[in-house]
Amino acid sequence: MVLIVNTTKDTAITERLKELTEQKGIETDIVEAADMNISHCIGCNYCWLKTPGVCSIKDDYEEILKKIIKADDLWVISDTALGFINHKGKNIFDRILPIATMYLKFYRDQMRHVTRYSKSPDIGLIVTGEADMDYLDKWVYRCALNFESTALGAFGKDELEEAVSCM
Repeated sequence: MVLIVNTTKDTAITERLKELTEQKGIETDIVEAADMNISHCIGCNYCWLKTPGVCSIKDDYEEILKKIIKADDLWVISDTALGFINHKGKNIFDRILPIATMYLKFYRDQMRHVTRYSKSPDIGLIVTGEADMDYLDKWVYRCALNFESTALGAFGKDELEEAVSCM
């Protein structure tokens, strides 16, 4: 199952993605998160130490995290700010931390956190504004590496067919 989290107000993107994925027979779960209350990570480490796997912040993200754990792919749609994803999109990525543990190991010759569950979703990004797409592609790779998953790439909103071909 492919989880698509749209942090933008542009629902036309998710409507188009739904059409394209249905044509290919890809099962999707789309979360329109633009109006959801999703706070930033406060770095309290409760998800590692006090309440393993559960974020201490009680907001709308809890529903998304439960879906991330079950998803094969996670695609985040984000506006951009200052050439990077905006705060709402970044919050989605930062709050994934409960799927990891505080324990460390070497993974691909780098020190990484041990994942909490037997699988982690592969990760892709779709942005609506202007940004350095090569940089975002590398950033998505680094995010996927943190969770022992595969980077599916970073795409602009005009490249939805290409993004769907990676799902």
